[in-house]
Amino acid sequence: MAHPRRFRFAAELHEPLPGRTWLDSARELEDLGYSTLFLPDHFDEGPGPIALTAAAAAVTTTLNVGVLVFDCDFRHPAVLARELATIDLLSEGRLEVGLGAGWKRTDYERSGIPMDRPGVRVRRLIEHTRVLKGLFAPGPFNFHGEHYTITELEGTPAPYRPGGPPIIIGGGAPRVLRFAGATADIVGVNASIHSGEIDAEAARDALADRIDQKVRWVKEGAGERFGDLELNAWLAVAQVTDDSAGFASLLAPGFGTEPESVLESPLTLIGSPTEIAERLHDRRERWGYSYHVIPGDQARVLAPVVEALSGQ
Repeated sequence: MAHPRRFRFAAELHEPLPGRTWLDSARELEDLGYSTLFLPDHFDEGPGPIALTAAAAAVTTTLNVGVLVFDCDFRHPAVLARELATIDLLSEGRLEVGLGAGWKRTDYERSGIPMDRPGVRVRRLIEHTRVLKGLFAPGPFNFHGEHYTITELEGTPAPYRPGGPPIIIGGGAPRVLRFAGATADIVGVNASIHSGEIDAEAARDALADRIDQKVRWVKEGAGERFGDLELNAWLAVAQVTDDSAGFASLLAPGFGTEPESVLESPLTLIGSPTEIAERLHDRRERWGYSYHVIPGDQARVLAPVVEALSGQ
């Protein structure tokens, strides 16, 4: 009997695959069996994600495209909704919309965009999500919040999928994860990055006991709909190796823990193909993770695992 949460895999590209153009990379990921091409939304990481997701969708036929994740501080939701609905329409429903409250301090410092305290950014994310969903739905939409006011605005064009493309909300703190559980289609259960940069505390927050708590927050928000959610793991480290313990020992000081705990973290994926498959099955049983985001520089190496497990 098939597991209710089937495995699928995305690759997140910060640059094209070696020897390929951006569009050739999208075609290759499709050929390798990846479900989704994700792009980041940081000012210092590659081309504009809206234009590139549209272009990647145009040169593929089955590959989903998306941004992991849009920083809600960078774009007004009425503007973003129109662009995303257009991509969803043109791709015939192959868009996934990742949303986040913003975390990378240098994005704000270098662009001059104010970086509000976390509570304000999370409230803006919540409103932003509600506006997007409202504009993806049919009919005129009204909203009056702390950050956005929408008056009798009908979202155009209508997205390809009724109700709009699936929403991914990623985060690591209780308020965001409860909101994601209640609202999103896909929940990215991630480490919390309070400092504005990936540091030792963020690494420790990726360990198994912290993930146990994070999934509980998602369940609290989701209630009876938890079984319908897809849980997404953004892999900070992925490495195919026959010496998983040795590789983990190199990472352990950065995580502030023992190598065994590094291997157990669902935000790392280290080992031989057989070990990796076993880890993925174990994580699905323990936490519900079925949708894994592979770093782009490991997309080719992990393609056999993707081919073997996708859809199982």
